[in-house]
Amino acid sequence: MLRKRIIIGLEHGLQARNATEFVQKASTFESDITLMKKGVSVTAKSIMGVMCIAIRKKEDITLVVDGIDEQAAAKNLEAFLSNKQ
Repeated sequence: MLRKRIIIGLEHGLQARNATEFVQKASTFESDITLMKKGVSVTAKSIMGVMCIAIRKKEDITLVVDGIDEQAAAKNLEAFLSNKQ
């Protein structure tokens, strides 16, 4: 299991288009992927969950990845969230 603290670098945070793209990326991995913000956690493969926690630019979140491809998933999703692709 990997836990990564990430500061969101996306201009509009995880709103609408970015949230959809993030969920699509997360869904390509077999690992269980969770986003945590201020004690609330949601599955990263659920567009409704991701939209509900309203992650904005410069917010501090935790990405938790657990599974067979966790290294690749964490690296890919961290790059997307911090806008370093």
